[in-house]
Amino acid sequence: MSFSKQLLAWFDENGRFDLPWQQNKTAYRVWVSEIMLQQTQVTTVIPYFERFMLSFPSLEDLAKASQDDVLAHWSGLGYYARGRNLHKAAQLVQETYSGTFPTTFDEIVALPGIGRSTAGAILSIAYQQKATILDGNVKRVLCRYDAVEAWAGLKPIEQKLWERAEELMPCNRYDDYSQALMDLGATLCKRSQPACGRCPLVNECKAFSTDSVAKFPYSKPKIDKPIRPKLFLILVDLDGKIRLQKRPQKGIWGGLWSLPQFDGETEFKTIVSELTLSAQDLLKLKNIKHSFTHYHLVLQPRILFWKKHCSHTGVMGKDFSLSQAYELGLPAPIRKLLISIEGQINVKNS
Repeated sequence: MSFSKQLLAWFDENGRFDLPWQQNKTAYRVWVSEIMLQQTQVTTVIPYFERFMLSFPSLEDLAKASQDDVLAHWSGLGYYARGRNLHKAAQLVQETYSGTFPTTFDEIVALPGIGRSTAGAILSIAYQQKATILDGNVKRVLCRYDAVEAWAGLKPIEQKLWERAEELMPCNRYDDYSQALMDLGATLCKRSQPACGRCPLVNECKAFSTDSVAKFPYSKPKIDKPIRPKLFLILVDLDGKIRLQKRPQKGIWGGLWSLPQFDGETEFKTIVSELTLSAQDLLKLKNIKHSFTHYHLVLQPRILFWKKHCSHTGVMGKDFSLSQAYELGLPAPIRKLLISIEGQINVKNS
C-alpha cells in the first residue's frame, strides 16, 4: 500500500475532526488557523481562534477592523508580524478581490504573510486542490521516513523535501491528506517520545528500521544568542494610570502598545531627573528574560510614581488604567509584568 493510502486509512480511523477550524470549513477560516498555527501549538491556538472568529466572523469584518483591535486579539500568541500581515492581507483581498479569497497559488502566495506551505494548505483543505504542504510537522515526518541526514532548514535539503512531498501526493482527497500529514506529525511522529508503534508508516520508515528515530530530524546548528538589556519605565500617575507608547510597525512588537523603553541607564537617568522625582518614588523590579529567534531580551523594569498631576512628563505616549491597558494589544511579557505589579500600584494610589 502506498504512503498516501496508508496515511489516509489511518486518518479515517484516528484523525482529528473536531478542531474548530474544521467546522464550517471556508478559505477564510482555514487561512486564519494556518497563520495562527505557524510556530504555535494547537492547544494554544484554539481559544485564540475561537475569540478571533467571534469578533471577526468574516474576511470583511477583519478588513474593516482597526489594527489595534486585531493585535489586541493576537496579544499573547507571539510573532506579531503574523497578525499585522493577516490584517493587511484581509484589506488587500477586500480591495482586490471584492472580499472573495483568491483560488490560485500565485494569487494566494502574493498576499502578505503567506508562504508556499500556507498557500498549499489553503488550496488543499479549503478548495480541495492538489497542493503540497511542508510545515514543521510534515518536515519531521519526511525526515524520519527517508532518514534525511541534514538539517531541513538548509535550502538544498528543503527543496528535496518539497520534491518528495509532491511525489507522495495522492490523486484525490487532497484536503484529508494535508490534514492527515499534519495530524500524524502532531500526534504520533512528535519531536520527543514519538509513538512509532502506532504509526501507519512504521514498516517503511528508514529511521525506525535503523533504530535511529531520535536522531531525526537533525537540529538546527546552535548559535549563541546575544543578550540585549533594555530599561522599561512604568510611569504611574495619581489615578493609577500608566503611560504606554505604540511601537513602530517594524521591529519587535510592531504595532503593539508597550512601556517606554530605554537603551541604558544614562538615557533613563536623564528622564528621571527631568521628572524631578524623589528617590523613594523609584522602584527597581526583578529583571525578566524574554527570548526571540535571534537574541535574548532582558527587561529591566522600573516603577516611577507621580506625587502630583502633570500633563507633560517628557515621556511620549498615552495614559491608560490597567483595565484599559489589558484591552490593548500588549506584548506577552509586558502584560505579565503589569499583572504582577497590580498590587503595588493599587496600594500606592489607594
